[in-house]
Amino acid sequence: MLGFACIYVIWGSTYLAIRFGVATIPPFLLAGVRFFIGGALFYLWAKIKGAPNPQKKHWLTAFIVGAFLVVGGNGLVNWSEKTLPSGIAALLVGMMPFFLVLFDWLRPRGNRPGWIVIMGLILGFSGVVLLVNPTQVQGVSSIDKFGAALILAATILWAFGSLYSRQAKQPESHALFAGMQMMAGGAVAFLVSYLMGEFHKFDISALSPLSFWSWTYLTLFGSFAFGVYLWLLQVSTPAKVSTYAYVNPVIAIFLGAMLDNEHLTRWTVGCSIIIISAVMVIITAKARAQSVNAEAISRPDEKKVPIAAESEKAVCECN
Repeated sequence: MLGFACIYVIWGSTYLAIRFGVATIPPFLLAGVRFFIGGALFYLWAKIKGAPNPQKKHWLTAFIVGAFLVVGGNGLVNWSEKTLPSGIAALLVGMMPFFLVLFDWLRPRGNRPGWIVIMGLILGFSGVVLLVNPTQVQGVSSIDKFGAALILAATILWAFGSLYSRQAKQPESHALFAGMQMMAGGAVAFLVSYLMGEFHKFDISALSPLSFWSWTYLTLFGSFAFGVYLWLLQVSTPAKVSTYAYVNPVIAIFLGAMLDNEHLTRWTVGCSIIIISAVMVIITAKARAQSVNAEAISRPDEKKVPIAAESEKAVCECN
């Protein structure tokens, strides 16, 4: 229960921490420091626990996956929150299982989802379109489209990186590889930050106490929640663990409203319900398919039932 509370609340709160952080810290510099330090702590912990040294091919995978997830995923989310409320950003990032299912379906020889999941995809797309561009509703203003585009790009890159990581060579220690991905991604984020001129723009004297402590919170507590997530995957079922995908946005939306005075309209709440419902449909349908498949495997005389791609295996640390 404490583990689930951790990934629900801490991961849900990281969006608001990002919002506070990017107020005075460049987005890719924020991601680079956060993930490099957090990854180093994970790597050190795994080595203390006796994890063997990784091979060169494992580091290559870590840099590829880290670039997609840390730079493409988290870095773009950081950038988006300079113009987007944290709750809206979390809501759009919460569509991650949605995009993983979609791209796993579209890839060569991909896994076609069942009709219930397809209906969930359509419902989710509808909710995002209504949220981002409510031009036909009188008195309802649209959210920043550039920020929303950054979030959608982040989810696409995260989905590609997650699907790649499932097929790539990895070390046996999940904690070691998590640390490798975070350090490698942090290093690439530093490079992107330098190329974008963030090092020259960053004025440490202008760093606000709120941004600094948010940065610290993301580095320590965000990384800790990541470790708890890996542990929960071992002691609980993937279907249960994946429920963070529709709990985090709820936490983020209400924290933003309470602590940052983010305005909640009836339209936003209604679109949020549509999107979160779509994610719930996708996750519960996949969990049901996994249950049926497990039953078929336990009965070798019966035909096995194929299941959709397990998006829960992708570590959704966009936040």
